[in-house]
Amino acid sequence: MVYWTEVDDGTDTPHSQPFDTSDMIAAMTFMEGLRKRQREGEGVCFVTMASEHPDSVGHPGVDVTGPDYNWKKRRR
Repeated sequence: MVYWTEVDDGTDTPHSQPFDTSDMIAAMTFMEGLRKRQREGEGVCFVTMASEHPDSVGHPGVDVTGPDYNWKKRRR
């Protein structure tokens, strides 16, 4: 999925465009078109792409941790 925002007269409008997980070339080409519009001065911003693994097992993220879970942002 490609996401981007268009700004027109101070109003931000979010947009999205789905792509098949096997069609990365089309998604990248589409994003390059958005970036080109941005470089030319159009109100296009926050161009990004996200995907979900189609063979993922379970839900993404951590929903339960055990008492021995001790994650820290900085390890020393």
